[in-house]
Order: sequence, then C-alpha cells, then structure tokens
Amino acid sequence: MSSAITTSFKEKLGLKDYVAYGFGDMAINFTFGSLGMFVVYFYTDIVGISAAAVGTLMLISRSFDGIIDVCVGTLVDKTHSKWGKARPWLLFGAIPFGILTVTLFAVPQNASDTVKIIYIFISYNLLMIAFSSMAIPYGTLNSLVTQDQGQREKLNLSRMFLAQCGILIITNATMPLVNAFGGGQMGWVLAYAVLSVIACILFWIVFGTQKERVKIAKGTKKKSQYPFKVEIKAWLKNKYWFMAFGFLAFFHVAYSLTQGSLVYYAKYYLHQPDAVGVLTLAYLLPAMVGILSCTKLFPKFGKTRVVIVCLVVSIIAYLLPLFAKESYGFIVFTQIVKGIVYGPILGSIWAFFPDTIEYGYWKTKIRVEGLLYSGGSLGQKIGLGIGTAMVGWVLAAGGYDGAKAVQSAGAMGAIDMIYVWLPIIFFVICIVLMAMYRIDKIFPKVMSDLAEWKANGAPKPDPEFQKLLDEADAKASDK
Repeated sequence: MSSAITTSFKEKLGLKDYVAYGFGDMAINFTFGSLGMFVVYFYTDIVGISAAAVGTLMLISRSFDGIIDVCVGTLVDKTHSKWGKARPWLLFGAIPFGILTVTLFAVPQNASDTVKIIYIFISYNLLMIAFSSMAIPYGTLNSLVTQDQGQREKLNLSRMFLAQCGILIITNATMPLVNAFGGGQMGWVLAYAVLSVIACILFWIVFGTQKERVKIAKGTKKKSQYPFKVEIKAWLKNKYWFMAFGFLAFFHVAYSLTQGSLVYYAKYYLHQPDAVGVLTLAYLLPAMVGILSCTKLFPKFGKTRVVIVCLVVSIIAYLLPLFAKESYGFIVFTQIVKGIVYGPILGSIWAFFPDTIEYGYWKTKIRVEGLLYSGGSLGQKIGLGIGTAMVGWVLAAGGYDGAKAVQSAGAMGAIDMIYVWLPIIFFVICIVLMAMYRIDKIFPKVMSDLAEWKANGAPKPDPEFQKLLDEADAKASDK
C-alpha cells in the first residue's frame, strides 16, 4: 500500500482545537458531575426524600434517558445543515440545557413528599432529554472532526482532562456558591444558575471552533438513506462495540457508587462533610496527570492493556480504606492512589467507541456514527442509573436516615458497601470484558483498508445489507 494511502487520514490539529473541544465536556460536567456527587445528597438531606425513593427514581430516569440517547443518535445521523451534523445541536440546545439544570434544584419547598417526588421525576427526565441532546452530538463530533486515530485520542484526552476540571470546579465551588447565596435550597438554585450560564458559553465556544471535516468514501450510501433496520443490523454485527458498551456500563456503575458514596463517607466516617472538595481534589489531580500520560502509554502498550493494569491497581486502592477507616490523611492517600490509575481509564474510555465505529464500517460497509456513539452513551447512562440507584437502595437497606446526626451500625456498613465492596465487584467484571476486547491487534488493518477505500471508492455493502437497501430504494420509488 502506498504511503499516500496510509497517511490519507492524517490531520493537523493544534492546542486550540484540543482545548476548545474539551470545553464541551467541562460544560457537560457542570451538570453531570453534580448528578453523581450531589443530587442524591440534595434530595435526601436538603429536600428530605427517602434514600430508597431517590434510588428508584434515579434508575427509572437513567434507563429512560438511555432510550432517548439512541433516538438522539439516530436523529444526529439524519441531520444535515450548513453547520454540519453535530454542531447545530450544541448551538440551539445550550440554553434549554442550562435552564433545566437549574429547575432540577427548584423542588417545591412546602409541598408533600408525593408532589416533591412527581416534580423530581418530571424535572429530572426533562433534563435528561436536554442532556442527551447535547452529550450525544458532542461525543459524535469527535468522529466527525477527524479520522486520524492519533488526533482523535488527543481530542479525547483533552475532553477527559477538561471534564475533570469541570468536576473539580463543581466539587469545590458548589458549596461556597450555595453558602454565598444564603444557603438552603435557594442557594442551590442560584448557584446552578451561575454555573449554567458558564456552561452555555462553553458549548458555544465548541460550536464556533470545531469543524466537521470527515467525508464518507465515494460509493458509500448516505446515512440519511439507511433504513433503521439496516442501522440496527450493522450495529448487531459489531462485537467489539458490545464489549466496549459492557465495559462502559459496568465501569460507570462503579464510578457512580464512588461519587455518590463520598459525601456520606466524609460526613459519617471522617466527620468532615466539607472534606468532599479536598478528597475529590486528591482523586482528580493525579487523574488529570494520568490522562496526560496516555499520549505515551497508549502508543507503547495499547489502550486495552493499560486499562487492565489500571483496573487491577484500582481494586487494591479500593481495599486500602479498610485499614484506617476514620483517618482523614490516610483516606486522602487512598484517593491519590485511585486517581493515579483512574486517569488512564478515563483517557481510554471514550476512545474505544470511535475505534468501534471504524471497525463496524470496515466490517459491514455501513457507517452509523450517531447510533453507535449513542449506544455507548446508553451504556454510560444505564451504568450511572444502576450505580446511583444502588447508593439509595443500599443506604435504605442499612437503615440510613438523613435526619440523624449519628447513623446506625447497619447504615455505616451500607456506606462501607457502596464505598469499597461494590465498586470492586464491578471492576472485576470490567477486567474480564477488556481481556476479550482485542480490537487493538486488528485496527492497523482496519484503517489501512479504510484509507484505500477513501482513495479508490468504498466497496458495496455485504449482500445481506445490500438486499435491505435495495428493498428500501424500491419502496421509496413506489411512493
């Protein structure tokens, strides 16, 4: 194969492109980070809803959100505008996303528990629709900016790095903002009004700076012409997508348990509720360094191998708190260890899906970025929904009562369960999935063939797909 073909996907992007793209995930995490870190605590300790009810609401809502993800992904595939496929969603969706983030905290204060639960359910699910309408196009944009795998990984690393910056801002600025606005529920509402305005501006920066450069190879049928059943069939043929999906889902169960349990651990084991900011800082700063290290680790060892090693070390790190449960300094140390290996996992987690998109196109000759990426987001939402629900359910099973200053032995054991043991179980499952994920070995061949298609025209889809496409064309002609 000629060097011209092998280098045809090379793209020259600069620091401005990486940083501007990463602003999108920073904006997303002003809401996303809050959902993981504060929302269960806000509903149990500020609004006064039972932990079991909150857990059930979170699971139902996150599962519903996953379905919305797939719908939005299909719509992104069919979007054609002067701004491209993904960018117009960021332009027009930013303000609704910001407004609905604020309404999440505006639960009627003097209403009955039933009214509060209904309000939470409606406001949360409306926010999830807006969230999907921003997160799916934003994530899909990665596969539309460039087909250069190295540049995609750098865009993803920038995204993950600035996402952690967003979480750091939320973790360390939320309570001071709430207190600056007078505390109580109104303090939360006003704090998130400020954060939502900043998020809107960041989304618009992404819209204004990114370019959708990827063009499909000659001979490839336009995605808007794919019948839905063709897209689904192509998706089902993509075995590596399912492995990446499973990894993403189970990892986010563990991640959600970690985030949701931290505020309870700080309050009842360390007796320092305000320590959440420092503990998160101890976790995320080394994680951010770990993300930057991925530019050296991935080319040398491969994403999959790095992730497996990091998961093994994570299991050890999660066991460490058992040796000194109430030692603030020791728990800070364990957070640092967790963060060191968390960074490379974060750096890889969304880089898997662009690879599976290219693999799926190579295998089926059908390219469906939006559906495959939204399916990945579905895994994330299911994982977060299950993890958040488990926080509420396990606390309720242990007898947790947010109105009590001192918790029972059962409630303390429940905090142990969600902070230590359950995340470890899901990390083990992730290791098994990554051991089966071998796309790194065939990816050079995949991209080599795609480069040849780009130069010489794409081959026709496999007969099973071509038959479905011909049938769809015939029906369209009859109409």
